[in-house]
Amino acid sequence: MPIEIVVLPPDPKWSDDFAREAAALRETFGDALIDVHHIGSTSIPNIYAKPIIDILVETSDLNAIDLKTQGMTMRGYEAMGEFGLPGRRYFRRDNDQGVRTHHVHVFERGSDSVERHLAFRDYLTAHPDLAQLYSAMKRELAPLCGNDIEKYMDGKDPFIKKTEIIALKWYHSTKAK
Repeated sequence: MPIEIVVLPPDPKWSDDFAREAAALRETFGDALIDVHHIGSTSIPNIYAKPIIDILVETSDLNAIDLKTQGMTMRGYEAMGEFGLPGRRYFRRDNDQGVRTHHVHVFERGSDSVERHLAFRDYLTAHPDLAQLYSAMKRELAPLCGNDIEKYMDGKDPFIKKTEIIALKWYHSTKAK
């Protein structure tokens, strides 16, 4: 049964939840994990978000990640394969009440997807006024979309795509220094 889309005020426990889960992922993936990053709205300071911790894992070998799938399922994750994005391994986890709590996106280091996610997060963190616009838009969208996650995602999509273009240019300019 679909659950109503709710965005909540920023919560300091989101970063704690990420840190705990990152430690567990390091243990689960072992040498297959190069780095782990908190991404998504819960990683951006002072904005409203759906209370789902999005995690990006960088690996040198997706095949090595595939061999760790059983460890993820033992941790309560559902393995979704690429789930519509070639070059990704996607895992999701719900709590005991069936409410989604975590998304784990695994990409090979150097992937455009890694750069895109990190650039978006870092750009909004460095530009809090824009982050607040994004926050306000999400707060307006959530009640209009009810439990239609596709409608919610479609509503955010133009902002995200436009911001990603600017964020990637900014990200490259900051890395060049």
